Amino acid sequence: MKLYRKKKIWKSLLLTIAGLIGATSLLYTNWLAKNIAEKERNRVAEWAEATRQLSMPQNDTLQNINFLLDIIQLNTDIPIIQTDSALRIIKSINISFTEKNKDQVLTRKLKQMIREKEPIRIEVSEKEIQYLYYRDSEVLRKLKFFPIAQIIIISLFAMISYFAFSASRRAEQNQVWMGMSKETAHQLGTPISSLMAWKELLKMEGVRPELIVELEKDINRLMKITDRFSKIGSAPELINTDIVTVITSTVSYLRNRTSPKVKFILKYDHSRAYKVPHNQILLGWVIENLCKNAVDATGGEGIITIELTGTEDQLFIDVSDNGKGISKSQSKTIFAPGFTTKTRGWGLGLSLAKRIIENYHKGKIFLKHSEINAGSTFRIVLNNYLR
Repeated sequence: MKLYRKKKIWKSLLLTIAGLIGATSLLYTNWLAKNIAEKERNRVAEWAEATRQLSMPQNDTLQNINFLLDIIQLNTDIPIIQTDSALRIIKSINISFTEKNKDQVLTRKLKQMIREKEPIRIEVSEKEIQYLYYRDSEVLRKLKFFPIAQIIIISLFAMISYFAFSASRRAEQNQVWMGMSKETAHQLGTPISSLMAWKELLKMEGVRPELIVELEKDINRLMKITDRFSKIGSAPELINTDIVTVITSTVSYLRNRTSPKVKFILKYDHSRAYKVPHNQILLGWVIENLCKNAVDATGGEGIITIELTGTEDQLFIDVSDNGKGISKSQSKTIFAPGFTTKTRGWGLGLSLAKRIIENYHKGKIFLKHSEINAGSTFRIVLNNYLR
């Protein structure tokens, strides 16, 4: 549980940092666009003032005319339309058109400019008023869309990085799982062989037979665990046989090793053969893990129900209990490695179950239903079910 909480903290921290970077970039771009927009309006205002002064007789010296014309000609990027008070177009600059579509283009552009910007008034004379309508330059328009493009690019990069990292991590986890499983199976082999030798020696020493029987049970159990780990470390063989055998065997084993206050109920149609391709050792391990979690959820006193149903294509195995239930916040993370609500344990039971069902059996396992203090139901879905 602590391990998973640390992962959640790191994820939240990374998302927060990414959000801050995006927000900072957005604010800075908006600030930059606002400053450029103000500068462009000032340039248009200068253009308007130069136009006004050119119309005045006292500015008819060659030096003044050249200076004012320079101001006007320096504008090579801001689209401008000059009109009279009746909105008749007098002049336009930085707007592309042909002689054929000139009137249509300028009329459309003027309507856009009227909607977008407040015009700049030019008092040519006491009786004549003109207006300069304009819109943002192409550079500024592109800059305003830059934050959106930036967010899209960052999101795509984050998604690609996430999927690449997840794929790399899954591949690494697969190698760790396989290596750990094979090494565990190998390490268990030596003490099991030793225990088998000790069992034969105890037989020869005349130890009570009932003690030998119990020792054999434990040795067989260890051999079964070793077999499980050896199959986790390699692709297991799936055999199309009746799955009821595995479930009844697992439930029988658990009944003998669980409190008598825990009642196991197995529901299925006895007239059917629930055949599905599966590995008995690994599937039994999944059922055992689900049942043990159910026992813990009931506090060692309750009812655990295993029900088999199916369609022509799928088999459903529902493992239910009437225990304490699982909260919504935990339901999304219960299959994550390291997640556990227990004070002891590694939190690998459900993670192993998910791996066995989804990776090896190509099925699904999920929390079908849970209610606090009312119990939970886990569902396993296996494909290619045959009647």
